[in-house]
Amino acid sequence: MQRYSRHLLLDEMGDTGQRRLAAARVLVVGAGGLAAPVVSYLAAAGVGHLTVVDDDAVELSNLQRQVLFTTNDVGKGKAEATRAVVAQANPDVDVDAVVERFGSGNALELAADHDLVVDATDNFDTRYLLNDTCVLLGLPLVWASVERFSGRAAVWSAGEGPCYRCVFPDQPPAGAVPSCAEAGVLGAVPGVMGAIQAAEAVKLILGVGEPLIGRILVHDAMAQSWDTLPVAADPACPVCGADPTITALPRQVAESPVPELDPPALRDLLASGAARVIDVRTSAERDIVSLPFTEHLDAGEVGVRRVGVPDGRTLVLHCKSGARSAAAVRTLLREGYDGPVASLRGGILAWADEIDPALPRY
Repeated sequence: MQRYSRHLLLDEMGDTGQRRLAAARVLVVGAGGLAAPVVSYLAAAGVGHLTVVDDDAVELSNLQRQVLFTTNDVGKGKAEATRAVVAQANPDVDVDAVVERFGSGNALELAADHDLVVDATDNFDTRYLLNDTCVLLGLPLVWASVERFSGRAAVWSAGEGPCYRCVFPDQPPAGAVPSCAEAGVLGAVPGVMGAIQAAEAVKLILGVGEPLIGRILVHDAMAQSWDTLPVAADPACPVCGADPTITALPRQVAESPVPELDPPALRDLLASGAARVIDVRTSAERDIVSLPFTEHLDAGEVGVRRVGVPDGRTLVLHCKSGARSAAAVRTLLREGYDGPVASLRGGILAWADEIDPALPRY
């Protein structure tokens, strides 16, 4: 009674609503900047069971916005660290920490026994998979995304309003849209948007208010403005439309491997003058840390025309951790680049770990 007294005073909540929260099961996919306020407020509200899915570990650069964690958590798994925080904040909440990547092989099993799902991810592959999973299971999906100084939030609920694919039918190719690690983000913005997600989740559990169904809430922190965009279901949507073509989750198919070099191998090539290295990160990232022997092309600019003809050296592309450079190598191979080419495995972070520990990390 004392812990939840402020809830019990609300006519829309009361004892019945608090018991509904205690019986609720919420799946949170991602344990980063958005998840920090989501998990904190849902646990504080007394949501009985939280499942947190994330296979990543806490890094020092996370602490600027991922306020669940402290410096002492650096190196720990995010899901496990989140469970430990909740245990201290509200021991009555059961937290299942799933140290796995949310993928088509485990999506249905992870989501099936929950009342709703919160999308706290930072990549398009998982967002589309989460949407399709929730449509197939008939679950509402509480979504938010952030970039630099702005954020967006909505509730996707097929049957009552649009799903994510209705509004964003075409998934951007890998590397086309910069992540927070590439473009940056004001630390408070995911806090604001995650708090909105928590509020929407509580409203859905209680069945009160007007959830963000059929609306996208848009926040601009620079102007400190809010806008609401109406959105509608697409009758031709491939997953929730009248004649869906997506009726099951795709089987996981491994992409063809990209040629890679590890940092020591690149060091040896550089020593013999046999490597040409292109940094495909943004200029802002290079201002934080860069390698003196690199050229620079943003990932979206990489192509045979910009790179030029092979000169006998191995062309090595690198980014922060290897994902963008791998995609850029695929682009070159697809366009017919006929010289030796590879992605630096682990990117500049691996170079700092294995070759030059004095380099700053971000």
